[in-house]
Amino acid sequence: MSARRPKILQVVHRFLPETGGTETHVAEVSARLAERGEFDVTVLTTDRSAELPAAERIDGYDVLRRRAWPRDRDYYVSPGLARVVSSGDWDLVHVQGVHTLVAPTAMAAATASRTPFVLTFHSGGAVSSARAATRTAHWRLIAPLVRRAEQLIAVSRFEVGHFAEPLGVDPSRMRVIRNGGALPAPVGPIDPVPGRIVSSGRLEEYKGHQLAVRAMPHVRARLPGAELVILGVGPYESTLRGLVTALGLDDAVSIRHLPPGDRAAMTRELSQASVMASMSTYEAHPVGVMEALTLGLPVVGLDVAGTGDLVEEGLVTGVPVGVTDRELAQVLAAELEATESRGGPHRPRPVGLPTWDETVDQLSEIYREVLARRRS
Repeated sequence: MSARRPKILQVVHRFLPETGGTETHVAEVSARLAERGEFDVTVLTTDRSAELPAAERIDGYDVLRRRAWPRDRDYYVSPGLARVVSSGDWDLVHVQGVHTLVAPTAMAAATASRTPFVLTFHSGGAVSSARAATRTAHWRLIAPLVRRAEQLIAVSRFEVGHFAEPLGVDPSRMRVIRNGGALPAPVGPIDPVPGRIVSSGRLEEYKGHQLAVRAMPHVRARLPGAELVILGVGPYESTLRGLVTALGLDDAVSIRHLPPGDRAAMTRELSQASVMASMSTYEAHPVGVMEALTLGLPVVGLDVAGTGDLVEEGLVTGVPVGVTDRELAQVLAAELEATESRGGPHRPRPVGLPTWDETVDQLSEIYREVLARRRS
């Protein structure tokens, strides 16, 4: 009889078909863990819409969804999560993400049921000034639970410094495991569009798409054929469209939404671009940027938070917080001109760029360590 595989429960506030950096991380990691066969993996998440399946199987692992409220806010109040965490015979709970109410719900349930848990921060930007103001209180609320984790995982060096003091945690207790970067290979030849800038990410104000839009008149003054493609969906879309029209850029800026989970579509979009603009004021470790770098696409990014780590490593061309529209335009235009001079934007994959397989290698090591400690 084969030995029982350890049961790992991944708990995340949102999951496919909803998209974002944390959702992508959990999907990429869970599929690889399931394929390797060492662990029995289940993803537990919420559903604010009441329209998604309560249970389904994806890529070799189970997905369980429980209702969350309110429907149109990002609080994620979901009492059903606690019942799943505390009533299942899980060997280890992995809480993915720290900035919603899902994290304390899962950590408290794991603690009450004496189930070991690890926590990956995956911190995100605040979607409003009101939410930003509550973050300090949120960290204070969850700090005692966070300190009970068997292992704390940061996705960037930035997160270690960001969380150590407010949570009262020794930085030595945190292990940095970066997001990987992977997209399917293009199907057939794809020619980059000269002068095309892409800005990818959920349409929220903190994601900074508006900075790229406001730079475009200055970019086009230098490069008349330049264009901007914004990829994403979210509540800030109408504001962005209004800005595009107000600046007379309807023929130069397009906003479109890719089908959820269509990685081939993202490959096509990034392969057709000449440079990526990543102007988010907060990214723990930007998955979208990692995907662009994987394809060899040059990236101009705001030198802050996790993107700042990539600037420091020389993988991203950094611009400072508070950069003016004209200054940003100069950097973007210079990158576009550089791609033209070398005959195309896409370079070889940078040496040392982490892969999702390496991410899973490190997570598996942590799981084994925690389970071994519990057995002993």
